[in-house]
Amino acid sequence: QVQLVESGGGLVQPGGSLRLSCAASGSIFSITMGWYRQTPGKQRELVATITSGGITNYANSGKGRFTISRDNAKNTVSLQMNSLKPEDTAVYYCNANVKLRIGSYNYWGQGTQVTVSS
Repeated sequence: QVQLVESGGGLVQPGGSLRLSCAASGSIFSITMGWYRQTPGKQRELVATITSGGITNYANSGKGRFTISRDNAKNTVSLQMNSLKPEDTAVYYCNANVKLRIGSYNYWGQGTQVTVSS
């Protein structure tokens, strides 16, 4: 079982930056980690993922502005968000996608609010 705790959300002006962090309770060495976000009335959507080997994938909305990274020694994953826009306002969730013998299982953090507003 993996427990995830996010931190780093808050209020930022348009054009500003925030860095989100996610601490895992156990080793994330072999786990694909990711960040997702959700706004009221909408489905949770992908922001970025990073595999155990460091391969990254970004939603178009964040390409060129967001950077996902991981530190396997510290069991953490981070999301650096630059040039933030009001439409980036959402609750951001850390995700751990654990491969099972058949399929996979998703663990989620409790979420951290990001508000981009002047």
